This record gives sequence, structure tokens and C-alpha cells, in this order.
Amino acid sequence: MEQYIKEELKIPLSPSVDVLVAGGGIAGISAALAAARSGAEVLLIEKQCILGGLATAGLVTIYLPLCDGRGNQMSYGIAEELFHLSISQGVQERYPNAWLENGTKEERSKQRFEVQFNPQSMALLAEELLLKNGVKILYDTRICSVHMERDKVRALVIENKSGRSAVCAAAYVDATGDADLYWLAHGDTEEYKKKNTLAGWYYQNGREGVKLRILGFADAPEDTERDKGEALLKRRFSGLDGKENSELLFASHKATLEDIRQNKLKDDSFEPVTISTIPQVRMTRRLCGEYTLKESENDKQFEDSIGMVGDWRKRGMVYEIPFRCLYSGKIRNLIGAGRCVSVDDGMWDIIRAIPGCAVTGEAAGIAAAQTCDFSQLDRRALQDMLRKQGQKIHFAEAGLASDTFPVNTRRE
Repeated sequence: MEQYIKEELKIPLSPSVDVLVAGGGIAGISAALAAARSGAEVLLIEKQCILGGLATAGLVTIYLPLCDGRGNQMSYGIAEELFHLSISQGVQERYPNAWLENGTKEERSKQRFEVQFNPQSMALLAEELLLKNGVKILYDTRICSVHMERDKVRALVIENKSGRSAVCAAAYVDATGDADLYWLAHGDTEEYKKKNTLAGWYYQNGREGVKLRILGFADAPEDTERDKGEALLKRRFSGLDGKENSELLFASHKATLEDIRQNKLKDDSFEPVTISTIPQVRMTRRLCGEYTLKESENDKQFEDSIGMVGDWRKRGMVYEIPFRCLYSGKIRNLIGAGRCVSVDDGMWDIIRAIPGCAVTGEAAGIAAAQTCDFSQLDRRALQDMLRKQGQKIHFAEAGLASDTFPVNTRRE
């Protein structure tokens, strides 16, 4: 391949902050908010021009369940706070009345603690919340490279309308969704080998009012309670290649336009309202952490748990998330959050949903405010702070019977 040789640039260095969060999706929002509330000076860098990632710009506007499907809430703290924020201007669909109107456990067990929200409202409300808590936000900004000094990140080289510059922090949170910081820092990462199916979600308006139109499906297991839908295309996409991402968007736009044309033939009042402005890929690349949580480890207790999630696809599957999934000791001041934490493929599909992103983001943000060497972090101090912020760490704290999860035999 022909190469273009460019002279070395002198890049201006911005003043340092305590915590730098890369990525403004749900994980990044949660990390930035948690770090700021812990007293840190926080900078959040986002390549889009709104916050929320797939949940807003990607129109995946279903806040998947905070519960286990058997009437028990599993995710608390910022995960629950953002749930209420997402519907504070109104609910679109799936209103969980059993959960929000003092339903009995029997009633809650018949209804998942989930909701469909408005993406534009959620993006604006999230921005307002972060700014009120003192988080600095840089929109329309891409991370070009990571500058390392020994086993720590020294600075990130970024680019936006002001040109190229470098930003420094004591601790960094990779909430990019693609483990971009770990990859750019030559950390150990793993790609999702099965790749992603094509999706083309968009909002429509017609005789039935404004509705979310779901084109394409996710790879839910055969025994899932979720509707898998129909595949739009046999081809799958990694989400990690620039040319391929453009081809993904072409295919998504084509499927969306064809669907719009068909609907207009049936309903002369039909109009598209908005389409996704980012590739709707769910699993791409993750870090290889100190521990890799497996889908088969449901019901397992971890001494270093930082919170819990249920399985959005199946009822009764519950997981504690060990802190060791969030970092690799090879890069001491970098921690992951959201869908790029260290899990196997089955668990990846669970943790990538909004509750998992919020739970891991909150823990990563508090940890980043406490230390610049995550391998040396006092985990009990982290857990204490999470509890003070409303998070629940272990199954017993969520009201699940301790004899169901015998500590001596199931703890890692």
C-alpha cells in the first residue's frame, strides 16, 4: 500500500482533568455523572452531537428491564435514576405500572420493569443533568490516538473543529462501546466473531400516531421470550471497519426507504419522523480484563461485585458483576464501562443493554474518581460509595434469599 509521510505535528496540550470519559452513551453518561458526584473534575468526549449513543441517536429506545422477570429489581443507582429520567417527559409504550404504582410482587413478576422512551427528550435531559453536575462535554470530537507512558495512559489526541489537540487526565474511562481506548493503547481486546445483523429502526407517523418501527432483529437465544423478528440481510457486520460501516448504513437506509414506500401505499398520511444517525451495531470489540464473566455464571456471587443485572431475554437469570471485569492491570489508569467490559459472548448480549451499561458506568466513574491505578483500588471503599449512591451490590441486598445463593459455595 502506498503511504503518505507527514511531518510530525506539534499538538497543543489542554489542562489536565481528574477523569476523562470517552463516549457519551448510557455507560459514558453514568460514568461521568458518578465521577462528578464523587468530587472529580470530569471531561466527557463524544463523537456525535447528542448524548445517549444507541439509545438516542441509534433509536434503540427500549429501556430493557431492571428486574429478573420474577418480580425482583436487580439494577439500582444511576440505572434506576436514568430510567425515571427517560420517562420524565412522558412514556411512549410499555409503561410498567406494576413497578411504578406499588404493584404486588405477583403483579411485578408478570410485567418486566422496562419502558419505551422518547430519544430526543432523553438526550436533552441527559445533557442537562451532566451540565448541572459540572461535567464538561466536548461534542463532535473524535479520539485519534492514545499516548502511553509505561503502563499508563498519558494523553489522548483528539480532533474537532478546533483542529488537533491533546487532553490529559489522571484516570480514563473507555465507554466508547468498541473498546477504542484499549485498542488504540494496544491493550488486550477481543472482537465479536459472530458479527452483527442489519437493523433499520425508525420513527413513523400515520393513522396510529407516532410509532417506533423496528426493522431487523437481535440474536436472542432460541428459548428467549423476545420476538426475534425477521432478518433484513444475510450479511453480518463487525462495526469496526469504516468502509463496512458505510455499507451497513447504505443497506439500512435502503431497507428503511423500501418500508416507508410500502407503508405510504397503505396509509396516505404516513410519514417518516426520524431515522437512526449511527450504525445500529450491538457488539463489536471488548477489553480482556482481569476476569471474564460468563453467561453460565448466573446466581454466582462475587466478593468484588459492583452491582447486578437480570437477563433481558430470559426470566430468572441474575448476575453479580465483578469489578475485575472492568479493567486490565496492564494499563493501570484505564477502566472500561458498558458493552466493552470483559465478558463472554452470551454475557455480552446481556451486559450491553441499558441497565448493564449504567451499572458498570457508575462503578467505573466512582473508581476513576478514587484512583489512577485500578489494580490497587480499595474495592470495599468502592462498594461503600456505590451503596451510598443507591446501588445494591449482592443478591441478598436485592431481597433474594441467601439460602438460594450459598455464599461459601458460590462465591468467586
